[in-house]
Amino acid sequence: MQTLTNNRFIAGKGIKLIDDSGVEYLDGVSGTFNLSLGYNHPHVVSKIQEQVGNLTHMSSSFTEPYVNEVLDHLIEYAPNDINAGWMRDITGSTANECATKIAQKYTESTDIISLYLSHHGQTQFATGISGNAFRRKRFPNSAVANAVHVPAPYCYRCPFKSSNGDCDYQCVEAISDAIEYASSGSVACMIIEPILGNGGNIIPPAGYFKRLRKLCDEYNIILIADEVQTGIGRTGTMFASELFDIQPDMITLAKGLGGIGVPVAAVLMQSRLNVLEKHEHSFTSGSNLISVTAAKSTLEVVSEPGFLDAVKRKGEILGELLHELAMKYPSIGEARGVGLMWGLEIVGDGNEPDTLKTNAIVDRAFTDEHLILRSSRYGFGNVVKVRPSLTTTEDELVEIVERLDSVLASVH
Repeated sequence: MQTLTNNRFIAGKGIKLIDDSGVEYLDGVSGTFNLSLGYNHPHVVSKIQEQVGNLTHMSSSFTEPYVNEVLDHLIEYAPNDINAGWMRDITGSTANECATKIAQKYTESTDIISLYLSHHGQTQFATGISGNAFRRKRFPNSAVANAVHVPAPYCYRCPFKSSNGDCDYQCVEAISDAIEYASSGSVACMIIEPILGNGGNIIPPAGYFKRLRKLCDEYNIILIADEVQTGIGRTGTMFASELFDIQPDMITLAKGLGGIGVPVAAVLMQSRLNVLEKHEHSFTSGSNLISVTAAKSTLEVVSEPGFLDAVKRKGEILGELLHELAMKYPSIGEARGVGLMWGLEIVGDGNEPDTLKTNAIVDRAFTDEHLILRSSRYGFGNVVKVRPSLTTTEDELVEIVERLDSVLASVH
């Protein structure tokens, strides 16, 4: 497990955290991947400060004009005729619960399909539909009776022992088998992360999502893209669904939508799915004006001409630097990612997952190099995640990788 720190941080600037002794730490993972614009982006900060001075909260019945401005902006970029939305959540966990509720009510079916290694949130329900059993240990109520888990498209460690380019997409065929033999026969939806973030920065192979869309159409299953981690520019496009041509029926958002860490979430959907009554899913702080303002001002920045192109360019630079590390160190089995969302698979001498070494890299990066990284699966995984804020400069990318290089040399 990753060790905890006793550092007292008192300020943040760009991608840097500053402790009470004045030491600066480079944040290579955007907080918990939610600081899409860094710690103190001036446009977002000024808009939030202005809003705090005027009005911080009203009943969600009164905030709809503000919410609709954000939803209209998001829908401009949404794929597959998604043209409606819901913003009564402030976390990805409950946004994903909202999306599954919508699918269940619309289809009048019950079951929810998700992937091994998936992460859809921290509530008992979201933990139950996520694909990591260790997170349900000691919490019996998190075992969702109608959750069906299926193998992830994890090509580096294919569960079917297939090699890249010669797999016949058995992971998709396995979903058909699960519907036939493991479900109740009443499947409402499948929820999937475009990139399995907490599971290990796993990117499905080309052609996977096209086959998945076809399968969902065959069984009349609603396809939900959980873009809590990938959405709002992280991959160099507003939505990863666009990048991978997923064609989802719904998209869930949180994390990066708040720009500088303000909690906010949204569910986008095709209008035919806009079936919930307000009393069926609503929270006290949902649609609060601080969250809505953060989302609106964040979108104003991310949609500026050239901003996403710059993210793509910086992602290519980061990818090249990390691939060079993978060539240099045998303990890196694979460097994989897109945009500013990358992971290094850390392996032992026999290519087995090396969790101890992974956590040692993260811990030593913090203590020796003042570099903040995270490992996959809450310290139980073997992937080091590198996901700096979208506003990171090219020089800062080089510095992140140089510090990581020093750590890998010492661990290796």
